[in-house]
Amino acid sequence: MDQDENVCLCFHVSLRKITNYMKREKPTVPSQISECLGAGTGCHWCVPFLKQLHDQWKQGQEPDLPISPTEYASRRSNYRSTGKREG
Repeated sequence: MDQDENVCLCFHVSLRKITNYMKREKPTVPSQISECLGAGTGCHWCVPFLKQLHDQWKQGQEPDLPISPTEYASRRSNYRSTGKREG
């Protein structure tokens, strides 16, 4: 996923913002990422992805999501209409 693509679609929080937040604030648990412009507090679709990004960051990796923005948005749309996650 490109750094400027939104991970939290409800509040338009990009991967870049989340990455910079983690570098600056050093959250000890993934839920603290919600302090970054409310990420994860809307529809909750992105919460598993925020956890994944936090795990990557804690392991010293550059946070990234191996999914295209189109596929990400499509899966979120399905989640919003069915309440079920794909994959």
